[in-house]
Amino acid sequence: MSDKITIAIDGYSSTGKSTIAKQIAKHLGYVYVDSGAMYRAVTYYAMTKGLIHESDFNAEALIYQLDIVHINFKFNSELGFAEVYLNNQNIEKAIRTLEVSSFVSKVAAVSEVRKKLVAIQQQIGKNKGVVMDGRDIGTVVFPDAELKIFMTASAETRAQRRYKELIERGDDVVYDSVLKNVQERDHLDSTRKDSPLVKADDAIEIDNSNLSLQEQFEKVLQLVSMTIEDTE
Repeated sequence: MSDKITIAIDGYSSTGKSTIAKQIAKHLGYVYVDSGAMYRAVTYYAMTKGLIHESDFNAEALIYQLDIVHINFKFNSELGFAEVYLNNQNIEKAIRTLEVSSFVSKVAAVSEVRKKLVAIQQQIGKNKGVVMDGRDIGTVVFPDAELKIFMTASAETRAQRRYKELIERGDDVVYDSVLKNVQERDHLDSTRKDSPLVKADDAIEIDNSNLSLQEQFEKVLQLVSMTIEDTE
């Protein structure tokens, strides 16, 4: 595998996009970028500044402050992946809560937020050899990506996975709340005006409801190998 390609992985929340993206990036020696973590970082910033609540979201104030929101990734050799930093503070664990999840789709719907983060994402991926996952990677960020994958699974399956993940982390959550969050995010992500979650025409859909992590990895790796062969 000589020529590097761009791999765009899109799909619904909690479909395991980040897991497979990390696996593939590590296997290929590619750069992995979790675009969702970037939107979570902006959401976390809005929460800490009191700009978003259950019944109120001061989007104008967030837009005004975007210039002082600095997001970057630093590789953690012990963990084997890059953690997200907000204004030089490691917020990797803080952004993975259900509370952040409940607000992130609203923040991600703000055009100015998307414009800022898409520009950063495109800059990161300009030299190829990158695996990026999110909601609009194959449609907006990298419309010319050589390989586009769209991940899907039933809402119940995704909620069960997310619930298990949060419980193992020590979070105090109930399954019904997680399922409701997944369904609400699906609706918000798919119906927002700016860059809604849609499957790119040339994306390959993978329903991983009944796939093991190993089966999923082998399936995607086969697609990568075929794509690289086709571009040579």
